[in-house]
Amino acid sequence: MPESIATVADREAAHGYDVGHVSDSSEHPLVLFDGDCNLCHRSVQFLLQRDRVGRFRFASLQSQAGRDAIAAVAHGDLPDSIMLIRGGKLKVKSTAALAIARGLRFPWPLVSVFWLVPYPLRNLVYDWVARNRIRWFGKREECWVPTPELRARFLDADER
Repeated sequence: MPESIATVADREAAHGYDVGHVSDSSEHPLVLFDGDCNLCHRSVQFLLQRDRVGRFRFASLQSQAGRDAIAAVAHGDLPDSIMLIRGGKLKVKSTAALAIARGLRFPWPLVSVFWLVPYPLRNLVYDWVARNRIRWFGKREECWVPTPELRARFLDADER
């Protein structure tokens, strides 16, 4: 019997990383992003506009809240990439991006078809964009401060 897409995604999320599990009673998946990158900032804005029910929480990779969240679920060197912590499991790179899209409302879950592409190939594309993101989209000079309505969705809001 073939593995489900979710099983494949969970297996590959741990590929190459010492990923632990934490007891996480939160129903809010945590998106970790590069707070200095314009592409990453725009991606967070994109998610905020499409996640009107407030399912996702956010923190920058550079923040103490972000580092603490990562330390709770993973050990060792991790890539400088978008990350998703959901249910005590860490997902990185293209796997994180696809899992995030799956958590949005229609039509974004349709990109789940890319789970069928082997993750090494997906991550080749992801890594190419990641290597060029600062050159293509620039770097943030100042930190974006969320509105009072959005502050509760950012674990690092007090650090901003």
